[in-house]
Amino acid sequence: MATSTSDRLRAGVRTRSADETRSLAAAWASELPPDATVALHGDLGAGKTTWVQGLALGFGVAAPVTSPTFTIYTIHRGTTRMLAHLDAYRLDSPREAEDLLLEEFLVSPWCLAVEWPDRVPEWIPRDAWHLDLDIGGDGRHSIRLRAAEPTPPDSR
Repeated sequence: MATSTSDRLRAGVRTRSADETRSLAAAWASELPPDATVALHGDLGAGKTTWVQGLALGFGVAAPVTSPTFTIYTIHRGTTRMLAHLDAYRLDSPREAEDLLLEEFLVSPWCLAVEWPDRVPEWIPRDAWHLDLDIGGDGRHSIRLRAAEPTPPDSR
């Protein structure tokens, strides 16, 4: 029986390189439901932007994906869905995220990937996919998917 990428991530995965991390994210992209939010948790250098680069590959984004640390967010159009990449590190309050009008750019089907989601908790829906990323002293990335909380039908 084949194991889904999500199942592997729930168990925890260690990758040996940034390329392997991107490949894993690209494979996982096809398992995400439409209009999904992915909250990426991890310290500086843990591989959050590398993960988003992999999602972009999986969504058919041709343009290079870099960290939007100074632009705060970038929009990428792929062949299968749109990817919005928000780096909340430089935001001082959730209000600043609202002022970006990012939701105006979310055209279905989309994926919103949020780095530093703890800076904008109001932007993270209950059914968001949470990934914990870490990098060890040996340069290997550890990635673990937390269980998503289903959104009650009456709250959508």
